[in-house]
Amino acid sequence: MQSHETELDLAIPALPPIAGGSALLAALRDIVGKRHVLTGEAETCRYTTGYRFGRGAVLAVIRPGRLIEQWRVLRACLAAQTIMIFQSANTGLTGGSTPDGIYERDVVLINTMRIGGIHVIQDGRQVVCLPGATLDMLERRLKPLGREPHSVIGSSCVGASVVGGVCNNSGGALIRRGPAYTEMALFANVDDDGVLHLVNHLGIALGNDPETILRRVEAGAFDMADITSPPQRAASDHCYATHVRGIDQPTPARFNADPSRLYEASGCAGKVMLLAVRLDTFAMEENTATFYIGSNNREEFTTLRRHVLGKFASLPISAEYLHRDAYDVAEAYGKDMFLAIRWLGTASIPTLMKAKAVLDAIGKRVPFLSANVGDRLLQRGARLLPAHLPSRMRSYRARFEHHLILKVGGDGIEEARAYLSGAYPSAFGDYFECTVGEARDAFLHRFVAAGAAVRYRSLHGDEVEDIIALDIALRRDDRKWFEELPGDIASNIVKSLYYGHFFCHVFHQDYLVRKGADTSALEHRMLAILDERGAEYPAEHNVGHLYVAKPAMVDHFQTLDPCNIFNPGIGQTSRSARWR
Repeated sequence: MQSHETELDLAIPALPPIAGGSALLAALRDIVGKRHVLTGEAETCRYTTGYRFGRGAVLAVIRPGRLIEQWRVLRACLAAQTIMIFQSANTGLTGGSTPDGIYERDVVLINTMRIGGIHVIQDGRQVVCLPGATLDMLERRLKPLGREPHSVIGSSCVGASVVGGVCNNSGGALIRRGPAYTEMALFANVDDDGVLHLVNHLGIALGNDPETILRRVEAGAFDMADITSPPQRAASDHCYATHVRGIDQPTPARFNADPSRLYEASGCAGKVMLLAVRLDTFAMEENTATFYIGSNNREEFTTLRRHVLGKFASLPISAEYLHRDAYDVAEAYGKDMFLAIRWLGTASIPTLMKAKAVLDAIGKRVPFLSANVGDRLLQRGARLLPAHLPSRMRSYRARFEHHLILKVGGDGIEEARAYLSGAYPSAFGDYFECTVGEARDAFLHRFVAAGAAVRYRSLHGDEVEDIIALDIALRRDDRKWFEELPGDIASNIVKSLYYGHFFCHVFHQDYLVRKGADTSALEHRMLAILDERGAEYPAEHNVGHLYVAKPAMVDHFQTLDPCNIFNPGIGQTSRSARWR
């Protein structure tokens, strides 16, 4: 008889011990097949090297193709007492899903991108996503239903996974929704006694046997009678739209260490093995307009933000900021990504990134080729193509230092038109209402900025020591949102690139550090300045191996993973067993 329990915590008996090294590799090959157990630098480097930061050695990279395989890999690694790092798309910007440095135990990295299922439930109002499902996949699945996910393309990085957003409290570009969040998940963790648990908090009755549960959730083998509507939330608190309007509050709108958004898988940073998440979807805004605003006076943008958040009846959909220097670097070094998405769609990007990784791996092995041969070939090819940005955007780039892309919907369209037509043109700024093509290109240009900084570093190694990538949340009442670095810091920076989610006061600040400068010392000084301003960091990319986890996050990590088996060292915490 089928159990209809929808909240289960199953304690799982341990497997007999497995010796490390070759014995474990043999067991893993039996589970996923030889082809999907990768060893050696050449095979593993694209998984063990972070998109922007982080790199380390592993015993193996495992690529399970089914949830049952992922579960069995987990059990084998526990029997061998190895560290496990779970990875989806490897698009994170702080190295949170890659190894970093030296560990005291063998490390196995488990990449879940072959497990990409999505199940639409509750008439499209919710979805259940498996570990390899991407935001792009989810967006395309929901579009015919007139729905969309919490985040949309570019909210963090093209190709990002759904579960990665939940694990990292990713905030995204959409003003009304707040950070990615759910209290409804299927996951595995290990308790203080070293006992493995499978926890089903999906609110879906799937049985009492682990492998039955995994088979059913992967196949979508459940019906309306199995699904409950418990009080647990499957999205942010739905009060964020009110919260973000608090323009006179001396605290940030959203940041990773906010205790109110740390719950089991949400904000876990890989400290559990996540198998499925249940999430809300959102009705698409049918009638929208996008305005492109430029100014040479940052106070104008401050006034605009405070007026819209404080007085508009309709909250805008998004408000993306881009400084002219970031515009220039994105135009020159993000052109190939921009055109690939425009011509081929976002679904093509993972394949193109794999091809680039193969080229880079070849370049490392062939003496007369550059280690960054993929970047160099893509950059040269892009230069041969004509200008890709709309002429009105290029004109505004020449005229204005600060750029804002404001998207509104419904009744907010006339509100925005009325306000902007009264405020502009001014002595310092102007605006235009975008065509459909201009709006698409403006947002796409903004979202290739992060990758463009990485490309710049890759091609200018003789000039750039490294990137300092800060992800910060300013106080909601902070009027001095644009940074002015002290001269002795600024002199060590080749380029400072500023972009972000302006109305949420979340900014991504990338600094290309001059060759020979002390990157660590510069970053610590920058963070001290942010501390003085009452900012929180990181805002939405999680701590990874770049940031020090704050007490609320450390408590969350230790509660989830008391033996410190999963992703140890995250947030610069202990890498030792049981947090020694």
